[in-house]
Amino acid sequence: MALIKDQTRLKNRLHTQTLTISRRQTKARLAQVERQLKAIEDEIETRLERDQARALDILKSIPGVGTVSATSILIECPEIGTLGRKQIVSLSGLVPMTRQSGQWRGTAFIQGGRKFLRAALYMPALVATRFNPDMKAKYQTMRKAGKPAKVAITTIMRKLTPRAIPCREIGPRRSSSTGTLLLQLSETLHFRLHQTRMILAQLKYVA
Repeated sequence: MALIKDQTRLKNRLHTQTLTISRRQTKARLAQVERQLKAIEDEIETRLERDQARALDILKSIPGVGTVSATSILIECPEIGTLGRKQIVSLSGLVPMTRQSGQWRGTAFIQGGRKFLRAALYMPALVATRFNPDMKAKYQTMRKAGKPAKVAITTIMRKLTPRAIPCREIGPRRSSSTGTLLLQLSETLHFRLHQTRMILAQLKYVA
């Protein structure tokens, strides 16, 4: 995440700099940061393909789940494939929490769980509402019933999680050293997912 922030800061600085030497130094540092980010992403890809190739293939076979999302899910939820549907949904923090006191009933909300895992599920759910026939039908039904877009998308996220459960057949678990390194490197992918979601929100991609 620090490298992503550094990259953004350097790009912003480059827009305001006028001195030739300053621009040259900023471009050199920006190129270095981009090389470091590429090296991290390549290392994540190499280790996952070596130790979790089957799990990665299973996740990517789910409509709407791409390489970045599948990688983030494996990193953030190593228990995937060993838990049941309700457990994995709860771990993701996608279980609606009711608010009520006596006769009063408030709006339900989601909280807790693993924040970055929810972020990894958001984009696949968004894609599924447009290109997965079953999910699209469910999303449109909820929207026609008056449900807010984010509520409908959260429902799709809950429906996507059980489809990853067949990862229990992935074979040998990854080594502890691989798992530790993947956790250390995962922040890069997390922040990229967050950036993508914010851009789509700004463009009003969500209905």
